[in-house]
Amino acid sequence: MTRDFNVIIERDGGGYYVATVPALKGCHTQAKSLDKLMERVREAIELCLEVEGEGELEDLDFVGVQRVKIAR
Repeated sequence: MTRDFNVIIERDGGGYYVATVPALKGCHTQAKSLDKLMERVREAIELCLEVEGEGELEDLDFVGVQRVKIAR
């Protein structure tokens, strides 16, 4: 069985790309390049599925991304 997962990718202050998989609690990884990041996020998803199992996963529909500025 194949499944699709949404992955949110950001870049931190050190130049690393950081990936988060919202459908899998605690599923994060990072890498210096996008190619390496995608390799690692696939590994992270596989590991999270091994730990959590696939039975109770909620399918999340991707809606979009918004940037919100807060003045402080």
